[in-house]
Amino acid sequence: MELNLDIANRISERTPNLCHLAPAGPTYMEDLDEAGGVYAVMAELTKRGLLDTGCMTVTGHTVGENLADVVNENPDVIRTAENPFSETGGIAVLRGNLAPDGSVVKRSAVAPGMLVHEGPARVFDCEEDAQAAINAGKINPGDVIVIRYEGPKGGPGMREMLAPTASIQGMGLGESVALITDGRFSGATRGACVGHISPEAASGGAIGIIEEGDTVSIDIPDNSIELKISQEEYDARMVAFVPKTKKLTGYLRRYAKLVGSGANGAVLD
Repeated sequence: MELNLDIANRISERTPNLCHLAPAGPTYMEDLDEAGGVYAVMAELTKRGLLDTGCMTVTGHTVGENLADVVNENPDVIRTAENPFSETGGIAVLRGNLAPDGSVVKRSAVAPGMLVHEGPARVFDCEEDAQAAINAGKINPGDVIVIRYEGPKGGPGMREMLAPTASIQGMGLGESVALITDGRFSGATRGACVGHISPEAASGGAIGIIEEGDTVSIDIPDNSIELKISQEEYDARMVAFVPKTKKLTGYLRRYAKLVGSGANGAVLD
């Protein structure tokens, strides 16, 4: 099946966000379970006609039959369809001159004041360098941290950037600092953290031409991410850009040579 990232936006546009579990919210998995679990979430979604209740399931009954007697026991944990946390879903795909093939952000975990953010780039060519700068207090409110060469080919393997994002939150910068990367995040990430930027730096993507101090613009409601330089400067940098390479051997060398874009699932070509 050919992946189409824009499907995520189309689904998010019509699917309300009903749960805010940790770390994005104050409730936990056990709270969700006690409130009725995933079945209770599904039952709320059926109120908007978002599920095909006629689908047969492994229980031997249809979705609708499985949900017939389900009750939402705690509307503070599982919001009702009439009173969601937000009218849009948790994931947004952003595109622009920094990510023509797409990038992904967990919109539901972004502070309202960071849904639109513009700031100076702080550029790092690996996770470790970014982490060292954060630990040393070198990141300022308003900055946009750029971590590149951590994509499928550049990593190699598309490492998870959880440590830098957790540190940003822990240092009280979660509502003033954004982070973008061609690496990935897990479900534990919160804040204005945009991952999966494609094409990645190691494949010649535009994230590789960002220079320290450049202005980066993130507009999640508009599904856009842009490097704010002139088109002439952008084109000149892209022409002159030579991606960095790592000295690899064995299976990692084979993987880095053959792996495709994160926008297509990071599978071997």
